[in-house]
Amino acid sequence: MLVLNNIEAVYGGVVLALSDVSLKIEKEQIVVLLGANGAGKSTALKSISGVLKTEEGKLTAGSIEFEGKRIDNRNPEDIAQLGICHVLQERSVFLHLTVEENLLMGAYLRKDQAVIKQDMNKVFSYFPQLVNRRQQKGGYLSGGEQQMLVVGRALMARPKLMMLDEPSLGLAPGLVNELFVILKQINTREKTTLLIAEQNAAISLSIADHGIILQNGKIGFSGTAAQLIDRRNIKGYYLGEKSEGNQDLQNKTFYR
Repeated sequence: MLVLNNIEAVYGGVVLALSDVSLKIEKEQIVVLLGANGAGKSTALKSISGVLKTEEGKLTAGSIEFEGKRIDNRNPEDIAQLGICHVLQERSVFLHLTVEENLLMGAYLRKDQAVIKQDMNKVFSYFPQLVNRRQQKGGYLSGGEQQMLVVGRALMARPKLMMLDEPSLGLAPGLVNELFVILKQINTREKTTLLIAEQNAAISLSIADHGIILQNGKIGFSGTAAQLIDRRNIKGYYLGEKSEGNQDLQNKTFYR
């Protein structure tokens, strides 16, 4: 479904944020990007959605293909119409719109008006906490409710690929667990492919098929979720520590 071919991303013509990053994502997979702050996770998602161009960023090498079409030269609005939805880290809720109005904004590109109400009810079934808030303005929701709202709004677009940037950020552990259970349900029931950038390795790998660890803008390690759940590998590649058995893995890639 999605292929990144040796991409390189630069901000302001000076700051190298990604270097020689390649990955492949198949339909209906859940893939997580792991790494510390500044590792390049957000930049990778922005490169795919085209948002990088709005932040003085630029792809200076490589290419990105979605369903066989090259998209790295397209604008964000064109990429969105192809079925890619990007849930930003900032929880960009429309503060002065109600919950229902926020959800309807997610469906603004759709033509099937008769089905939109059904899909809104589906969102409320995934996030029942929002039902009693449906006429409240987004700015009055809690952080957890706002996160539910932006995911629900993305779902209203019926995306083929949903990308989420640090969805666990600032949430209580119980809410994090609940959110990731729902993300897995969305993947299974709606057949939506998910690409999730996260620092919480344990919770994201618990629902993932594959994981990729970024270090300083480069892929340090990639493999199945089971391989990355191995704590020794996480320490060696995610935290930059040395541990027995990691040295031989330095130059090997398990992700396909």
